[in-house]
Parts: sequence; structure tokens; C-alpha cells
Amino acid sequence: MSPTDDEIEDSSAPLIEHLAELRTRLIRSVIALLIGISVFFIPIQGDFIAEHVLEFLLRPIEQSLRALGDPSPTLQYTSPQEYLFTLFRISMVFGFALSFPVIGYQLWRFVAPGLYRSEKNAFLPFLVASPLMFLLGASFAHFVVTPLAMSFFLGFADVSSIFANLLSGAAEDLPDSAAVVPETSEGLKITFFGKVNESLSISLTFIIAFGLCFQLPVLLTLMGKAGLVSARGLADVRKYAIVGILVLAALVTPPDVVTQLILFTAVYGLYEISIQLVKRVEKKRVQKLREEGILGEDEDLYSEFEEDDEDGEKDAKA
Repeated sequence: MSPTDDEIEDSSAPLIEHLAELRTRLIRSVIALLIGISVFFIPIQGDFIAEHVLEFLLRPIEQSLRALGDPSPTLQYTSPQEYLFTLFRISMVFGFALSFPVIGYQLWRFVAPGLYRSEKNAFLPFLVASPLMFLLGASFAHFVVTPLAMSFFLGFADVSSIFANLLSGAAEDLPDSAAVVPETSEGLKITFFGKVNESLSISLTFIIAFGLCFQLPVLLTLMGKAGLVSARGLADVRKYAIVGILVLAALVTPPDVVTQLILFTAVYGLYEISIQLVKRVEKKRVQKLREEGILGEDEDLYSEFEEDDEDGEKDAKA
């Protein structure tokens, strides 16, 4: 490859000019973020957009409560500023997501001049794939995982109420509301009063956790393109990956076997997909090396490393 085909866009600008450019990129990113946050405080049909997003995020807990017998699910806030801060929290998270294309573009424009042309072509697809995979993971969390988690947590109160009534001999007084647990025959009850910010925290935790987990193919493929990992290496540590994924599933999901199994299946499937993606990257690299005459037609990417390992083993034995 000639220098003109793959060269760094050199700049003779002094350090102060690079710092000035960085300041410009940061200012534009902050402005984009502020605009993204402000968008969610635009009123639509009498409510802010953030309130509509809040209702959308809390829909799994509403549906779970209705399925468990609560005809009018209600969430509360216990301090005057709590609801406003909850809306501001939503606007921060989703405002960043809305402004990410602008922020990512500013970051790219600052970093790109220091990259080779081939590095740009290799890195840009991952910059596009990363938010798409995060959106896929977030959607999976909201529409699949969060309803299962809410059903488990709130359904546990329903099971407790049944056992409490059986032990107290008041089974005929079983309440219609699933989230009410009668503790004694005298009528003492523990009732679910959901808080808005705590319920929102559960939904956002699942969204962020699954969104990050779905970055696995992007991360491993990028590392494979950089030569940091190989398909053979990923396949060799598959059993350790299974253990790690099981631990991850136990940490980020409720103590529900079904939810943990869903997360394990999703992340392990992404791990296997990552191995296949790294294989494709390696095939393209081998083809390129063969075209350049570095590798023979009967050699693969591991031939040189295997010869080095064999020479090292012989020297160690000697």
C-alpha cells in the first residue's frame, strides 16, 4: 500500500489550536445535550414529553399490577421535588440518547484527523453499530425482562398473602388486590405503595445493563480487528465465558430463574455471534495478507504463531 493510499492527515497546528478545537467540539456537544434535555420539557397534550416517557417506562409495573388484581395501579412520590427530579432524570438520560449522533460526530471530527484512512474505514462502522446495539438491548430489557421482573417482585406478595391467610385461618378473607399481604388474623396488612423514582430506577437499571451487554459483539469484533483477540482464543475460553455470563445474569437480574435464563441465553448468543464476526474479520485479513504475498495459499493466520510456539517449546526442553 502506498503512503498516499493510507496516510495520516497530518496537521502542523500547534497545541493551542488543538485545544481550541477541542473546546469548540465540547461546546457544540454541550449545546446539543442541553437542546436534547430541553426537548423533553416541551408540552404535548398538556403534559411534558418527559411525562409521556415516564408513563412508557412504568407501563410494565402497571400491567403487572393489573394482572395481579389491582384495578387502578397507583405510584406516589413522598417529597415535593421528587417528581420534578424524576422528570429531569428522564430528560438527562434520553436527552443524551437524542443528542448522541451530534456528540458522536463531534468526537469523530476531533479524532479522525489523527487516524489512518484504513483505521477510519474500520472504526466508523462500529461507531454506527454501537448505538443500534444499545437500542436493541434496551428494547429487549423493556419489553421482555422488565415485565418478568415486575411480575416476580409483585407476584411474590401475592404468594405471601396466600400463605399468610392459610396460616392465620382466614383464607376466606383473601383480598382481591395482589400486592396486599395480611400478616395476622386481626387484619394487619402490608400494602404496596410504589414510589415513582424507585420504580423508574428498576426500569432504567435494566435498560442500561442490557444495553451495555448488547455491546459485546461490537467490542469483541473491534478487538478482533485490532488483533487483540482471535476467534480461536474466544472459542477456547468458552467455558469461562459461560461462568462469567451466569454470574452476570445473577447480579443484574432479580432472583428469578426464568429472567436469569433469558439474560444468559441472550448474552451467550451474542458471544457466539461475536466469534463468528471475529472469524469473518480474520478471513478478510488472511485474504489481504495472501494478496500481499505475506502468507502462502496453504498457510493460515496462526501458522506463524504456531511455529514460534513450537520453537519456544523446543528451546525450553533443551
